[in-house]
Amino acid sequence: MFWFRQGLCILPVCLVVLHDVDVLLPYISDTANSPPESCFFGLMTFISACTCIATIYAMYKYIAKLGEDKGVAFCNRAALGLGLLSCFGMCVVATFQESAVEDVHLTGALLFFVCGALYISMETYISYCLFPYGSSLLVCRIRLILSVISGVVFLPSILSLQLDPRLAKASAGCEWIVAFSFVSFFLTYIHDFKVSY
Repeated sequence: MFWFRQGLCILPVCLVVLHDVDVLLPYISDTANSPPESCFFGLMTFISACTCIATIYAMYKYIAKLGEDKGVAFCNRAALGLGLLSCFGMCVVATFQESAVEDVHLTGALLFFVCGALYISMETYISYCLFPYGSSLLVCRIRLILSVISGVVFLPSILSLQLDPRLAKASAGCEWIVAFSFVSFFLTYIHDFKVSY
């Protein structure tokens, strides 16, 4: 998550200082439209995707062991698949810049955000199913809040841009909120990975 945070926080600040993007809520992809920014963005996003794959798989194995007799095996496998698809979408976004191949880039972004929102919703459901053996009630509630935020904010990010291009700033703001809700959700795994059974 360190690399994802660096890519989401440091790069946009540098780009604003260099006047390469709009100061008020640039799209995440706008930070990677031209070299050298696109190279840095691609590298950070690819490293983040690899880290996410490792974390998603570790959580899958953790839940598989913890929830053997809790009836969450199907949901756990589905969450693993959605998480891996989301990471694939992140790799597509990193590889195909919006200015070069817009349709492929947008397809990757849609895959990343839709599968990511579904992934964290399923993981939240699994957390509640495994309570009190997995996460604490506080962590379950934080996950619920983050999954609701990502689900509620994702739709306006797409619809506002499709309905009225003048709402681009609202759409960009929603995109940033969804991205940070994903990062925050992964941070809730720290508690689970610290607990040993």
